[in-house]
Amino acid sequence: MPELDNALIVRLLDLVGIGVFALSGALMAVRLRQTLVTASFFALVTGVGGGSVRDLLIGAPVFWVHDGAIAAMCIVIALVVWVTPERWWQGQLLEWADAVGLAAYAVFGTAKAMAWGVPPVPALMMGVITGCVGGTIRDVLAGVPSIIMRPEVYVTAAALASGLFLLLQWLGAGTPVAAVAGAGAGFALRGAAIRWSLALPAYRGPKTG
Repeated sequence: MPELDNALIVRLLDLVGIGVFALSGALMAVRLRQTLVTASFFALVTGVGGGSVRDLLIGAPVFWVHDGAIAAMCIVIALVVWVTPERWWQGQLLEWADAVGLAAYAVFGTAKAMAWGVPPVPALMMGVITGCVGGTIRDVLAGVPSIIMRPEVYVTAAALASGLFLLLQWLGAGTPVAAVAGAGAGFALRGAAIRWSLALPAYRGPKTG
């Protein structure tokens, strides 16, 4: 039963991360007044981008290539966004959906890397990559400034989620507790950054010229 619980919580984090990142990609496309095909493409690459890079780096089969339901889920999410009234998706929904995906996917990426024998520190980096790359790809495709190129707290939130997950597991907490706590902390930090525009200090080197 504990093994089943562990597998279930990790799988749920995976699906949540993919789903909300797909949602954020579709939202970006419709805000740019793109076609359904483009919205579906945005949803797919945003949903699976970080996980694909992670799998390539750790030597695992790229997950969505072997699971047809993943691509189908991303396309369905894009269709729902595209056919529903725009007022449903106004405000900061894109930012909050991205925050959920960032936190959940960072923890899942770390857990998967550890399961494939990756040491803790590189596994933490795999969590950050899993949580951040999909949104970066979305922004690049949309031609908007990527969040990781701004001082606003983003990558730090993914690192917090992954790091707390690893720390709690090292302290003996079960996977469900460590996963929920890590994802919750990462989401809270990113949410605070959205709400109060929290940012890290930017580099202030000597001026030239």
